[in-house]
Amino acid sequence: MNLVSIRIITANIESLVKFYEQITGITAIQYTPDFAELKTSTATIAIGSTKTLQFFGGENIAQPAQNRSVIIEFLVDDVDKEFERLRDFLSSHIVQEPTTMPWGNKSLLFRDPDGNLVNFFTPISKEAVEKFNSN
Repeated sequence: MNLVSIRIITANIESLVKFYEQITGITAIQYTPDFAELKTSTATIAIGSTKTLQFFGGENIAQPAQNRSVIIEFLVDDVDKEFERLRDFLSSHIVQEPTTMPWGNKSLLFRDPDGNLVNFFTPISKEAVEKFNSN
């Protein structure tokens, strides 16, 4: 089994797609006005408007901008460089500037326009680097 994507349901798809394009540098594939994907080499961020919920059983299936338990994580080559690149763009969204975590990653934590937590991280300890090099 492989995790291939995570889907974010939003009431403002245009804003969220533009945000993820800006932070990742990836151009989204907009299949319909209500559904887009940003494909990385290992997984996909899918973004669907609330209108897509009708295909899963109705609006009560998911609520936009209600996440309080998931962090969307991106492995980046240099978290400090990404922070400098995005500092102005993310200024009102930053939760934590680049910080070294006890498990050996340096992490930048911020929120997307819907309030979802996003983490850019770079392994920096020997153990963390080895963990990601073995995957």
